[in-house]
Order: sequence, then structure tokens, then C-alpha cells
Amino acid sequence: MNNDNLRSIFESCIAPFNLSLTDEMWDRFEVYRALLKEWNEKINLTAITDDKEIIVKHFADSLSLYPFIAGKSSTLCDIGTGAGFPGVPLKIVMPDLSVTLVDSLAKRLTFLETLLGELGLSGVNLVHSRAEDFGRKPGCRDSFDYVTARAVAPMNVLLEYCLPSVKPGGKFIAMKGSKDEGSFAGACRKLKGNPVKTETFQLSCGDETFERTLFVFEKTAPTPPQYPRKPGIPSKKPLN
Repeated sequence: MNNDNLRSIFESCIAPFNLSLTDEMWDRFEVYRALLKEWNEKINLTAITDDKEIIVKHFADSLSLYPFIAGKSSTLCDIGTGAGFPGVPLKIVMPDLSVTLVDSLAKRLTFLETLLGELGLSGVNLVHSRAEDFGRKPGCRDSFDYVTARAVAPMNVLLEYCLPSVKPGGKFIAMKGSKDEGSFAGACRKLKGNPVKTETFQLSCGDETFERTLFVFEKTAPTPPQYPRKPGIPSKKPLN
């Protein structure tokens, strides 16, 4: 499939998000796609390697957050960012957004450092840390306007990973593949979160359509001092 067709598919996917793609943005996504495939042969970054699927399932999917944060001068933290999703695509279309990318694997951060250099993007901070440790770091705890994560854990675990880094009045947006996330009301309450919105949408990739759900939580007060618990505990003993 040629680049014009790929761009057309991309633009069709992001049109419902009220987002237009400039030539500069598209050029950066092209570099991103090529570098992702190149590095994926050396380290495990993604199971998705088809060009069209990268465009839809990584890039367009990441930009589904755009309507929630557009038009604001904001700080965003992407916890468990992996190959940079959703933080880097959001930075490409929102150059003024201050982005922090957090991951526990140093090799992924080496890829992201190379990627950001190739894209010529500034205002992105890379942090090598587990989520539980990051939520206790000075300057990171109760600090960000928006925190996001892309389906890295069950919701009651994800809340403990991410809500501690959201500032009071800020929002945590969880990107999920399903509306059914089980019970997480207890974890949300203990971590001073308030669920404010759940939005489901569909992205089309040729004959395949897949469903995504965004869960939006507002932080109502500073994180209680006992959270997040030590690394490993949230996943072994989830809050309820």
C-alpha cells in the first residue's frame, strides 16, 4: 500500500476526533513508522508490524485522547509507554504539550530517545521507573494535568499505578479494549479518584473493525500517603 493510501486511512480514522493532519505531522508519523519497524527487529516493541495496522491500531488509537486534552496548555504523563503510545503521537499533533514518558525497560527508552531525536521533538521527558516508584518521586506525585496508560493492567491495578501522579483536579484516562473492567469502585475511592466518563468508539482497519473504550477519572484530592504500595504489591493484591 502506498503512502497516499496510508495517509488517507489515517485521516479517515482521526476525523471523528476533530483533528486535521498537516504535512509536517504526516512526515513525522512516517519516520515513526519506519523506525518502529527497524527497531522491532532488534528489541520487542510491538506485535503489530503491518503498515496499515500500525497507522490504525497504534497512531490513530493514540490520538483518540486528543478531544479530551486539545486546546489546553497541559502536562501529560504516559505510564508504561512502551514504544511511545499514546504519548508520542499526541506530542506530534500537540507540539506545546509537555510530555513525560515512563517505562520500566531501559531498551524501550533508548528507542524513544533515538525516535525523539529523529522527529526533532523537544519538551519530552524520559523516565526509567516502575509505576509504583514513579508515583512516589518528588515532582511526580500529584503533579500532572493528565496521566494515561494503554491497557497495561486490570483497572483496579492501573488506578494505583496512575492516579498517584495526577494532580488534584487533573484526570487519568485509561485506554482499554473492553467496557467490562469488573469492579474498581473501591480502588477508585481509596485513591481519591472519581469516574467521570466512559466513551467507546470504533476504529476501522480495512475489513476489520475494533472497539476501544476510554475511562476518564478525575482526581479529587491528594494521594493518601500509603499509596502507591511497594513494587509488585498492587498486581498481587489489587485494591477492592
